[in-house]
Order: sequence, then C-alpha cells, then structure tokens
Amino acid sequence: MKVLVLYRPNSDHGRIVEDFIRDYQRAGHSGTIEALNLDSREGAAMASLYDVVQYPSIIIVRQDGSALRAWQGRELPLQSEVAAYAYS
Repeated sequence: MKVLVLYRPNSDHGRIVEDFIRDYQRAGHSGTIEALNLDSREGAAMASLYDVVQYPSIIIVRQDGSALRAWQGRELPLQSEVAAYAYS
C-alpha cells in the first residue's frame, strides 16, 4: 500500500500537511508518504483519478491502484489511523 497526500504547498493548509508528513515519519511509521502538489500535472491527474474534491486529501492506495481509504478536507486523520490502513 502507499499513502498519497494531495495538497497545495503554498496555501493555508500547506504548513499543516507538511507538519503531518514530518511528524508521521518521525513517529517511526513504516513507509513514506508521497506528497503531490495539486497544481502539478501528476497531482491534478491523481485528484481526478480518485475523485478528490476537497483539499488536503490523504488516500491509501492498494497495490492494484484502487483506493482503500481516503480523507478529504482540513480535518486530517490521526497518524496512527493512517498507519493502520497503510500497513495492515
């Protein structure tokens, strides 16, 4: 599984997302989070693929590319919740 984060780095939620990613990795959760800028071609394509309509968004993606779980909007999930889905 992989964890995708879709956000705009220079927005009002940019710092919150970057802190979440940093703290997630510092907590020792296995794996990494792939952060994508929504203004990039790849970020826009992922947002379209996974029907993202609110930002920031965190998406747990299975090996086959399907979404297992997604959180959208300013209310980010707990890091332990993301880790449980991502590495279960």
